[in-house]
Amino acid sequence: MRILFFADASSVHTRRWVAAVVERGARAVVITRQPAEVPGAEEVIAVAPGAGKLGWFTALPQVRRVAREVAARFQPDLVHGHYVTSYGLWATACGLPVPKVLTAWGSDILVTPRQSRLMRMVVAWSMHHADLVTADSMDMIDEIARYHPAGPCHQILWGADTDKFVPATPAQGFEVVSLRTWEPNYNIDVIIEAFARVVAERPDTPAQLHLLGGGLQRAELEQKVKHLGVQDHVQFHGRVGDAEMVAAIQRSRVSVSVPTSDATSVSVLESMACGLPIIASDLPANHQWIDAQGGWIVPVRDVDALSQALLQAHDHPQQALQMGQHNHTRIEREASRRGQMDAMWRLYQRVLHPLTPRLARRRPVERT
Repeated sequence: MRILFFADASSVHTRRWVAAVVERGARAVVITRQPAEVPGAEEVIAVAPGAGKLGWFTALPQVRRVAREVAARFQPDLVHGHYVTSYGLWATACGLPVPKVLTAWGSDILVTPRQSRLMRMVVAWSMHHADLVTADSMDMIDEIARYHPAGPCHQILWGADTDKFVPATPAQGFEVVSLRTWEPNYNIDVIIEAFARVVAERPDTPAQLHLLGGGLQRAELEQKVKHLGVQDHVQFHGRVGDAEMVAAIQRSRVSVSVPTSDATSVSVLESMACGLPIIASDLPANHQWIDAQGGWIVPVRDVDALSQALLQAHDHPQQALQMGQHNHTRIEREASRRGQMDAMWRLYQRVLHPLTPRLARRRPVERT
């Protein structure tokens, strides 16, 4: 199987996806605006490098030309676009006469189309030209169905690497981890403020907040930490590799993910795989994974509720441990990356060898 990807080469999600399909016997080429090394890809081709929104449209003639050139030497069996409102547009508009697959990432379905009529048109057009659509939460699948896609829609999770993300003995004291990017949607400022309250209310406990992910708000967040007087309790790790990420999760007692908008969070699944309870914001995708047996759901940007949940995790360590064990078992059963990519491989095969012609297909919504 030969797959031409249109995707962000700098994203860990792209690198993991390509590595997984290559491991299963595929060959891969990546066309991207963010060139970076993608292990397993035979080529990574930059088109219109940068991040300007207009470039997604003005580069379309170049995309079609490059796609033809790649097709002449690589002969892809299918095209796969990751992120519907950008690379998904390129994938469905590339002009190659092969099946098209789209994977939605979150904001491309749940946020951007609601803010722009043009983006709603882009999503609708792309869905009409896709032979298969995947997303990683059922609320996204439901939203995609509103566009009446031409092909079937399936839930495929990014999943957690359950060989790497495993439980371990946490550090002494009360350590908390956040794996989300330092951007406004992820409300890291709220996490810092809630954690500072825990430090103030439980002064005898050695407490540490680990902030991973990196992002443009670093200076602002560091200033907030200084203002709250918790410099000795907060560590800014930034963007790190899997090994350092696993180490930070394993030494922590609870993982916090409280974005304003989100699909199924890989960082939540990875924290669950490591046996941590989760504090998550009140979003449909989080309700799909977090219940009273595995953590706490709090309103978006509610410092009081988040600090109370952190205090619950601090004051009831045995309950938190049992929640973590429940989460680990569930991820092993339902959300391992290995199992999810096996399911995706079967979907690729089905798209290449359909049982019914495209126009005769029904459009099922399936949980995989």
